[in-house]
Amino acid sequence: MGAALRRAAGHGARFEARFAAYFAAAADPAGGGAGVLPGRGAFPGRALELVRELSLRGGKRLRVALLHEAAGLVTAEPPPGADTAAVCVELLHTHGLIHDDLIDDAPVRRGGPSTYYAYRAEFPDRPDTARALTVLAGDLAAFLALRVLLTGDLPPQRAAAMAAVAAEAGAAAVNGQLIDLERDFAPEAGTGFLHEVTEFKSTRYSVLAPLRLGLLAAGTDPAPYDAELRGYATAVGTANQLHDDLLDLFGDPAVLEKPLGTDLRSGRRSYLVRALAAATDGTERALLEGALGNPDTDDHTLDRLRRIARAHGVERELRASAAQFAREAGARAATWRGRWRPEAVAFFEHLPAWSVTRDH
Repeated sequence: MGAALRRAAGHGARFEARFAAYFAAAADPAGGGAGVLPGRGAFPGRALELVRELSLRGGKRLRVALLHEAAGLVTAEPPPGADTAAVCVELLHTHGLIHDDLIDDAPVRRGGPSTYYAYRAEFPDRPDTARALTVLAGDLAAFLALRVLLTGDLPPQRAAAMAAVAAEAGAAAVNGQLIDLERDFAPEAGTGFLHEVTEFKSTRYSVLAPLRLGLLAAGTDPAPYDAELRGYATAVGTANQLHDDLLDLFGDPAVLEKPLGTDLRSGRRSYLVRALAAATDGTERALLEGALGNPDTDDHTLDRLRRIARAHGVERELRASAAQFAREAGARAATWRGRWRPEAVAFFEHLPAWSVTRDH
């Protein structure tokens, strides 16, 4: 697992300079950014600046690593299109973060103000303007993600195939947001519903799209392998989401760079909330329902819920479930041995185990 993490960190470190260079060009009317910004008005430039700030502020860059390692399944040399595709998937991620923070009324993201709260600070007396600008900044990130593929130096047929992957992933993520909101209107939504939310809201653009884009960047059509790529992506994505839900209550806020209880306060009926609701009744269940969707839920209440979750085995149950999905993903990747390059296959075998032990 250590080798996989070092490889992922290396991909992320190399990408940071590439991403910064992309934004520098996008903001320069005389350079590669010609056509991105209009000649007049301060709002477009500010939107691009906030997209840049959030994009460069941090993150695990897991999508970047997945994309490069997917290309590495078939070639030892990083293909020219991999960096361009990595910029695309990270811009799609920024789009999702901006809209997610608006939906959740989240003040903090990656150790700094969310885009929504940045605009709220700039327009304290015009909340409708702050909301509208946040939506548009998120939209800008999504369209830039497609633009970077279609206006670069990729062969036209490959650029079109990559753009189709990105567009499909973006549409899936929006549909995921929609059923995520619908889920919170259905208190008794089953595990199958939660799995589908995870599949659409995060798995398809965070795992499956990078896999497809990496293979395309290396000149390989992913279509013949789509069923096994989907199986791997779904197992990894579900493991990741289960672990993320646990971190909302059991993580370290200093490491996460955001407060604990964000999901609870926003009323999100996550895997953790569903399991906790199923395990409790009476005063314990009333405490959970009182905290759910209440922005004023305090740390003392979170601590009580944490103790309840541990007492009923909820934390242990979800950790075991996340580990099971991670093992499934690793086993699926193991079937790629002999077909694809062993170094990259080993990365995909070992990555899922890390995804359920990370602290952020």
